[in-house]
Amino acid sequence: MELFYHPLSRYSQKVLIALYEKQANFYPRITDLRDPLPRKAFQHFYPPAKLPLLKTQDGALIPESSIIIEYLDRHFTNGTQLLPQESQRNLQVRLYDRIIDNDINNPLFQLEKLKRADEKREFEIKQIEKQMLTQFQRLDTHLAQNHWVCGDSFTLADCALIPCLSYSFKHLNLLELDELVRYWQQAQLRGAWMLVLEEVLLAEMEEDTGLRSIP
Repeated sequence: MELFYHPLSRYSQKVLIALYEKQANFYPRITDLRDPLPRKAFQHFYPPAKLPLLKTQDGALIPESSIIIEYLDRHFTNGTQLLPQESQRNLQVRLYDRIIDNDINNPLFQLEKLKRADEKREFEIKQIEKQMLTQFQRLDTHLAQNHWVCGDSFTLADCALIPCLSYSFKHLNLLELDELVRYWQQAQLRGAWMLVLEEVLLAEMEEDTGLRSIP
């Protein structure tokens, strides 16, 4: 298998967590779509040019982080089961995966974009921050009854949430949300996230210095 991704993409990080949880072997294809030449080559290979993208052993191309993770969970029996077989729990995991992607991750992207803009639109920034804080408060209440997002087991929903928390705790006032703090502390000790974080920190260093390390 090959994974086309970028380490600083939260949706890519979501899939990387799942791959490590499933103990699945894959060939990493880091793809920077900000660079015109790699973007053109990737677009020729996959016209929608969206990351992450999984190329399976039989050559099938699977886009979208949640769909990739469902494929991994069906085809790799080792490691963590990320989608419960029991129908009610399965629906709950899928629901929280959608909530996290749509109401936390996507607004985070918009927030980052606004903060990087030359002309700061403070009103829009404050609006998004307020909406996100509301979502995190709801999540904090939910986590009071759950060890991970959907109970005692690590699932697809946790793969979605964990990449969002690093930026959120740095830039939003979340320290008063005790259950979310507890969750973030335990998530940082999860082996799969620790592996992803190593790559994220290396990529951030390269971004800051403009240098790429020699493998």
